[in-house]
Amino acid sequence: MHGRRQVLQAAAVAGVLAATGVAAEGAGVAGGRKRRIGVLVFDRMTLLDAVGPAEVLSRLPNTEVKLIGRRRGEVRGDTGHGALIADLRIDDVDRLDVLLVPGGSGAAGTAVVEHEPTMRWIRHIDRHTTWTTSVCTGSLILAYAGLLVGREATTYWSAKDVLAEKGAVYVPQRWVRSGKYVTAAGVSAGIDMGLYLAAALTDDTTAKAVQLALEYDPQPPFDTGSPDKAGPELQELAMRLLLESQR
Repeated sequence: MHGRRQVLQAAAVAGVLAATGVAAEGAGVAGGRKRRIGVLVFDRMTLLDAVGPAEVLSRLPNTEVKLIGRRRGEVRGDTGHGALIADLRIDDVDRLDVLLVPGGSGAAGTAVVEHEPTMRWIRHIDRHTTWTTSVCTGSLILAYAGLLVGREATTYWSAKDVLAEKGAVYVPQRWVRSGKYVTAAGVSAGIDMGLYLAAALTDDTTAKAVQLALEYDPQPPFDTGSPDKAGPELQELAMRLLLESQR
């Protein structure tokens, strides 16, 4: 019975693909190899910063997404409620087509910035990427690496002054592109950036199909997702909740 359900599900997917004219496989990069996307992961990072865009980009044809850390294995999120598994060590990876750097607690970002082998790896990988990207306070890590000097960029709303101090030009947008650098605002904005990047790596039609595949059609019950809409009292509460939740 289980096997029959799998066959029916596969047939349904194939039927949709046939009806829409979408091929099951698409072009990767030059030479026919798979597109290589690497997500830097580290202790006390914000899980959705990585998972959101990774979920989008991993649906692209001929694309592989790997989680890369200082060591293989478990990396705990900033609230302590869950973890990701690093597939590879930074020492294992010499080239990527796309680098994605998430954010996390203040202590997490500081630990990354103060770990010179990781910062040296980021700079090295950046020299060969097609795209270098970040989510939330991940842009601060890129800024500390010296990659955003003079560039427009965004970050988590409460960290904009730090970004500016490191030479970037803060822009209060959901995502910002400056050359090959694409930075996303806080946490959930990484999904939006992931869809933009999906279109840049493939085409608009594929990106739209991925959005539909993920049924990403946000309709939040409250319109307080940016500091300008929320006001000072909610900003203060949001920061308190954020800090109290981080372990």
